[in-house]
Amino acid sequence: MKDRIIALAALLQAVEQVQLMANQGQAQTDPLATCINSLFAFDAADAESVYGNRHQLKPGLKRLSAQLLGEGGRDNALTRIALNLLHLERQFQRRPAAMAEVHERLQTIRDESAGNDRPVTHPDTLAALGRLYAETVSPLGPKIMVQGNPVYLAQAQVVAEVRAALLAALRAAVLWRQSGGTYWDFFLSRGKMLQATRELQGLA
Repeated sequence: MKDRIIALAALLQAVEQVQLMANQGQAQTDPLATCINSLFAFDAADAESVYGNRHQLKPGLKRLSAQLLGEGGRDNALTRIALNLLHLERQFQRRPAAMAEVHERLQTIRDESAGNDRPVTHPDTLAALGRLYAETVSPLGPKIMVQGNPVYLAQAQVVAEVRAALLAALRAAVLWRQSGGTYWDFFLSRGKMLQATRELQGLA
């Protein structure tokens, strides 16, 4: 359950950054960097290692707790995007060629970023990740509809960064599935999920 919760928290953290970029034109640097770094964690030992440590996912764990509890804190738009990404993950996993291409291009982007001594949130790195999403993942469907401020969504750089964050969210969705996550969790294991979320937050 712990790995599944970490993956879901990462998914929501990435989607929150998508919403911030769509509505305000920029994301929060550290939470976004945690999500983007996960795209280059090819040989991590477990879910927590993919994201450095659980403290890096504090925003995502907080959001997951609110989504599970409801009580006025649930974000329906965020839920819609997250569920669409879980559907997209199913399509992605059924396309071995697409998966192989994404992996190969991620390695290239990682090497280019490291070679130029760029942080993972550098505009050029995010632009490359955005192109990767647009060319290999987006055509698989379903399309992820992101609503926000038209002023920002008309800017090519913001669109690229949104796509980069969606790619990171897809990475989390894949990890959730690999950790044994199923849709039944949301109906039959909500209490266990909330308890695991609170434990990871240090609240239990």
